[in-house]
Amino acid sequence: MNDTGGMNTTDSAGGTEATDGGLTAPPAEEAEPPVGRFRPLRKHPLLASAVAVVVLAAAVTVPLILTGSDDAKPCWRLPASTAALAKDPAAATRALDPGDYAADTDRAAKLLVPANANVCAADARILGRVVEAATLATGAGKAHTMAQARSAYAVAVALDDRHVPVGMAPGVARMLADYVVDASAYSGADKRATAAAVPPSMTRPDKNGYTPFGRFLDPREAHVDFGYSGGAPDEEADPERLVNSLAADPEAFAVLYDTYRAYLAYYLERLTSQAGDPDERPNHSKSGWNQPTDLPDFDLRHLAEDVGRLMKLRASYARDGTIPDLAAFDASVRKHTRGAFRPASGQLDTRPPMGDIADRPAAGPMDSTLMDGRHQLFTVLDGWAKERGVPARRLADIKQLMDEWYVDGLWLIAY
Repeated sequence: MNDTGGMNTTDSAGGTEATDGGLTAPPAEEAEPPVGRFRPLRKHPLLASAVAVVVLAAAVTVPLILTGSDDAKPCWRLPASTAALAKDPAAATRALDPGDYAADTDRAAKLLVPANANVCAADARILGRVVEAATLATGAGKAHTMAQARSAYAVAVALDDRHVPVGMAPGVARMLADYVVDASAYSGADKRATAAAVPPSMTRPDKNGYTPFGRFLDPREAHVDFGYSGGAPDEEADPERLVNSLAADPEAFAVLYDTYRAYLAYYLERLTSQAGDPDERPNHSKSGWNQPTDLPDFDLRHLAEDVGRLMKLRASYARDGTIPDLAAFDASVRKHTRGAFRPASGQLDTRPPMGDIADRPAAGPMDSTLMDGRHQLFTVLDGWAKERGVPARRLADIKQLMDEWYVDGLWLIAY
């Protein structure tokens, strides 16, 4: 690994790659990707599908790269075959897909976290784009496939309780954003879960309007079941713990925070004027839910907890030095934030795929209260309730339960 006699070739990232075990200087930092829609990758033409066949073997043979500085640490470079996956969504999905019952999540781990190497920053960004290519829906209005959902599960397992390389975090955050309903519904390992991904036929509401996979689901879309643990006895696909690993990156923080706020706007605009689920039928015994307001209360409190947890991580990382300059961090988050999100003025009956929730256009610029999570939640709630004529008692109840769960998220210890 320390032989310096290798030749260097230019790779797809514009840097140099060691072709036969040589060491070379890492590439110059890439320009930051544009802020806005999450899917610039989807405009690229497909490469040869054979890329996926060789990627895993290549991923473990590329050596460490040394910088010219004595103080710099060696870093690991991607092989060109792995980098090419960032521009080939179909091949990226095949490379990460662990199979029907997630029996082969090691493939994703070997590709994304090679022996816990110190990945060069530019290459880490490419790895994030590989994750996006493999897991994100292919365009506006497109639903996730089973293979994409299984790949998202494999990524969550591969990165569980591991350090996400600097530069990779925004891409992984965009993956979680694209599965926001699934990630928000996660409540721990579930022995009843039968597979890493669930087909659309298993997520449709029953005759009573109930489904355990969330509300207002696109009937064409596959969903990740993050609670599944059947692929291996010690594997977990915990989206909450993954957020812990991402939140110190300001761009990843902005992606997640935007998505939570967009999800709130999307959710509220589909509720009735009593803040109930229009699909729910009261007094059915199988689900255990008795009123049309029960499930919205359940979803809204978990959404508030997600926002509270994100703010807890920001404070914790500022306190322990992981975020060395909180003012600079907040400024960077603001730079990457798309803006404010507001519900439509009337009730909507559309059922968009999760990627469209994450890609929701902002309703306007963000004001100075961005980092006050409670204020952001309640401002949207108050505006929605006023426009829809929600009874004051019902609004007060929603705000109370969201406030309680926001505080729970704010005070929970981040592991």
